[in-house]
Amino acid sequence: MAFTHLHIHTEYSLLDGCCRIPGLVRRVRELGQTAVAITDHGVMYGAVDFYKACKAEGIKPIIGCEVYVAPRTRFDKVHEMDSGARHLILLCRNEVGYRNLCHMVSRSFTEGFYVRPRIDKDLLREHHEGLIALSACLAGEIPRLLRNGQYEAAKQEALAMRELFGADGYYLELQDHSLSEDPQIVQGLLRLHEDTG
Repeated sequence: MAFTHLHIHTEYSLLDGCCRIPGLVRRVRELGQTAVAITDHGVMYGAVDFYKACKAEGIKPIIGCEVYVAPRTRFDKVHEMDSGARHLILLCRNEVGYRNLCHMVSRSFTEGFYVRPRIDKDLLREHHEGLIALSACLAGEIPRLLRNGQYEAAKQEALAMRELFGADGYYLELQDHSLSEDPQIVQGLLRLHEDTG
């Protein structure tokens, strides 16, 4: 089984990503990898260019997005409660997932935009079919709960996400970027894995 990057930001993640799509895809091919995902922050602007570049290089494109999930609903816009959205990685399994992801990202702008484009749990429940979810970075709901010492709440969130996306559709994402809180979060995620499967 070959390694596949599933959480990458391109130049379309403004002020965050630096990968240019053609160079990214060429590098993936040079490394002998057979697939790669892009998961830009809140947008899918690069999806078509990414798909074409991957096909030209014989790489399997995995289209995704690191969406922002509103703390309450996408319609709530009170700064003290709603400005800090949670990150969640969504990857398309198939065309149904692609359509669902496009729908949610579009509605994140037309209905949920507040500081950034936001979806909510209602949209996830309505449009999760064909998608795989990853717990995301330190700004994801589960890492935030773990950082705040709320293990049981993190466990309940993981179980709820597994219930929504299915046993083969939700994964805990381990990251180590040498940040001071990384060891605590990784240990919490490993404990969640042991407790929940």
